[in-house]
Amino acid sequence: MSDPAYSVLTAIGTDRVGIVEDIANMVASRGGTIKGSKMATLGGEFAAIMLFAMPGEALAALEPMLGSLGQAMGLQLELRHTTQPRAAGVGRPYFLETISLDTPGIVLAVTSLLKRHGINIEELETETLPAPWTGAPMFRMRATVILGDKASVAALRAELADLEGERDLDISLKPAFPAPSE
Repeated sequence: MSDPAYSVLTAIGTDRVGIVEDIANMVASRGGTIKGSKMATLGGEFAAIMLFAMPGEALAALEPMLGSLGQAMGLQLELRHTTQPRAAGVGRPYFLETISLDTPGIVLAVTSLLKRHGINIEELETETLPAPWTGAPMFRMRATVILGDKASVAALRAELADLEGERDLDISLKPAFPAPSE
């Protein structure tokens, strides 16, 4: 048996009951194991991205079948080879959250600022929901970011405060600490 091969699978299709089980079965039935995943229903579509490890020969056999398996599951499937997960990037982890009325360009404005500071985004999610009482569309973005050695927290906070005023956003930046051990 060969060393495990790592791949990222993306899947998208009309939402229905049983999609996750179908994908998990496709991996497990070939001796694979899911190492990490993000899945969501967006509108009426289901979307998943999943890292899995599988014996190399099983992965090689799976690849030519991906189109027909996807069609049978009602999904568009794409596979990309990758490497074994590495330790998180060196730096200081922070949680960043914005909440505001939904206006165009919020993600662009915040991520452009992070890029200027050389800050890596490890994870990002957004959602738009009606505000309590008024029903106005509210936008929330949550991100886990890694500040490198050269990133200044004070300078970042100052620019985030400027962006808050320019875009009428509420932005919080908090250090991410590991959960206390019990």
